[in-house]
Amino acid sequence: MSQGLIAAQATSDREEPTSGEDMSSAPSAPFALDRDLFLRTLLRELAGTLQDVVGLDEAAGFISVVGQRIGDQINAGYRRELATPVLSRPQVAEVLVDLKRRIDGDFRVVEQDDTRIVLENRRCPFGDKVVGRPSLCMMTSNVFGVIAAENLGQAKVELVRTIAAGDAGCRVVVHLQATAQAEAAAGREYFKA
Repeated sequence: MSQGLIAAQATSDREEPTSGEDMSSAPSAPFALDRDLFLRTLLRELAGTLQDVVGLDEAAGFISVVGQRIGDQINAGYRRELATPVLSRPQVAEVLVDLKRRIDGDFRVVEQDDTRIVLENRRCPFGDKVVGRPSLCMMTSNVFGVIAAENLGQAKVELVRTIAAGDAGCRVVVHLQATAQAEAAAGREYFKA
């Protein structure tokens, strides 16, 4: 399956249009292309290029910086709209689900207590463009980590399963306290600024 914008098509017997030629048949071209698909493909190719050129860890680092900035903006927006200087743990869990819903993800909380919030997802906001691009998961890690840490003091985000790695869905654990389980988990740590 092609991950690019346009599925491979035989074009050897087609001529390029010349200047002034009637392009009235172009809008009915037999492939899907819209802003969302274009932007998801752009991000996929950018992440892939970074992964290929600087390596997965460095690519994840660059995407983490963007994720942190976006996390700060989203956190400020929810705090403003909810008219609260700090979100509670249940509010943080609701915000994590809501923000992903708004960008066409399908996250849900499967477990939560004072030590962690466990979420699962069946649909990535990047769609099939995330497959093979694990660096894009740093967006989820950083946005979740920033929101949790800025409101609850600290967080460690563990990406247990990801669609990017070929799993059917994602499982993300946001550890909220430095428990033995959190210490043993592989993940990124976040602290209140």
